[in-house]
Amino acid sequence: MSRKPYVRTISNTWWLEKPEYTLYMLRELTSVFVGGYAVVMLVGLKRLSEGQAAYEGFLAALTSPLAIALHVLALLFAVLHSATFFFAAPAALPLQIGEKKVSPGIVAGAHYAAWAVVSLAVFVLVVWR
Repeated sequence: MSRKPYVRTISNTWWLEKPEYTLYMLRELTSVFVGGYAVVMLVGLKRLSEGQAAYEGFLAALTSPLAIALHVLALLFAVLHSATFFFAAPAALPLQIGEKKVSPGIVAGAHYAAWAVVSLAVFVLVVWR
């Protein structure tokens, strides 16, 4: 005699039930935009390898309002992706020095500080090249 297995029904909007679930799904969605931006940069490298005319055409395409809007959207999603990663870092990377555990705020703060230093270095390299 076999029993019928229990199959739990899950709605398509399960992730809207709690704010934590919604933030999780939004964070997962950000990776699509980050990956899409990486593809844009790879296309730019390809055009650069094809010569000056091809690269200038690529740069001209990036000045369209749609391209600028997509860049702003990708930037916002990249910032959200980074911030949620840094928020989760203390749980994913518990740091212990000797017998004492390092405060989660220090771990997250160190990530934010490193992010700020690298962003400042890139800004300096771009502005004062």
